[in-house]
Amino acid sequence: MTTGTSADQGPAIAAAVIVQDGRLLLVQRRISEGSLSWQLPAGAVEHRETFAQAAVRETAEETGLVVAAVATLGERVHPDTGRLIGYVACRVQDGTARVADTDELRDIAWVSHGELSSYVPHGFAPAVQDYLAS
Repeated sequence: MTTGTSADQGPAIAAAVIVQDGRLLLVQRRISEGSLSWQLPAGAVEHRETFAQAAVRETAEETGLVVAAVATLGERVHPDTGRLIGYVACRVQDGTARVADTDELRDIAWVSHGELSSYVPHGFAPAVQDYLAS
């Protein structure tokens, strides 16, 4: 599993792909990252953490949800931020999603497949798109 930094762009990022009842959990950042306002729960991979561990931790910190990592879907250097991102499919184990980190998040939404393009007009990484289509 690749972790660490990406070409001096900062630490790698882990993103949690959480689908429940046919809806994908998205968070709205208080400060957009380039064109990214609504996105997957995500954050920096800490020293000695895997993408899966970071995705689980970040989801809890940002949304209050307890999730379990199911599978690492893939990784890429994000075209907008230049940072290495690992995408991790997660399953909800406990809790109700809410804005737990009010410094970072403005809102959360459970979004149906048909609504995704209005929240994330440029789509997701191919590995995430494939997962959501399955």
